[in-house]
Amino acid sequence: MSHVTAEIASQPECWEAAVELAPMATGLPAPGERVAVVGCGTSWFIAASYASLREGSGQGETDAFAASDFPLSRASASRYDRVLAITRSGTTTEVLTLLSHLNGRLATTAITGDSSSPVMSAADSVVLLDFADEKSVVQTRFATTALALLRAHLGESLTSAIADARTAVSAPLSPTLTSAEQFTFLGTGWTIGLASEAGLKMREAAGAWTESYPAMEYRHGPISITGPNRVAWAFGALPAGLPAQIAATGGHLEASTLDPLADLIRVQRLAVAIAEARGLDPDQPRHLTRSVILP
Repeated sequence: MSHVTAEIASQPECWEAAVELAPMATGLPAPGERVAVVGCGTSWFIAASYASLREGSGQGETDAFAASDFPLSRASASRYDRVLAITRSGTTTEVLTLLSHLNGRLATTAITGDSSSPVMSAADSVVLLDFADEKSVVQTRFATTALALLRAHLGESLTSAIADARTAVSAPLSPTLTSAEQFTFLGTGWTIGLASEAGLKMREAAGAWTESYPAMEYRHGPISITGPNRVAWAFGALPAGLPAQIAATGGHLEASTLDPLADLIRVQRLAVAIAEARGLDPDQPRHLTRSVILP
């Protein structure tokens, strides 16, 4: 069994641990704070999902940025009260560089999986999710556990989501999915970040042809890629009329009643299944390392 396969299967237990940790975690955004959430790759997409959830819940203005593109002028203008950085390894160059720039200028918090990493001292506060750290280069359970933690901290009950995750780790994958030649992932609101992460996971682990879009934008051109033996995968409900338009292309619409974060687990499993069918090692994707560390 690959490391990533075991890590995917452990997500329900990791989410339960995150829910228990949430009330005790220090440095997470307080209601009313203006917050920027940053990360790289998968962590950036999780940041986007959380930013949408937090602002949508009325807890404060929340933006998400790739760590490399954070607008430093907003820090000097006191636009934000806190920057929250998500970094599994705690060694990603862009995140550490940003935290160094922000030191003493505004409050910073990091969520990480490694207690020995430089981010432990680079941020003012740290939330450690070492129980969700991973051996695989491909990130799965750390990212979803970080979002589970943040959802719980917003006051959301994850009881149903965890139950759905238990379903997702064992539900059979349809041959329609495992044999498809192309995937387009769609989201609305907070699930746009999940759609982006789903596309990234399939590209990383399996070298699959994937795209991702906000569901309303999909009609503005991207729907032209969908057709027979191709999949449009929706995270959450789709806008009215879109399922019929997908059907008209001859493509397959994949939709689930699972919590969208739990539905992401099915994509993770699909990525591993396709990788193994192609003779690839899902733990060691091509051209990638566990952390991007720049000279």
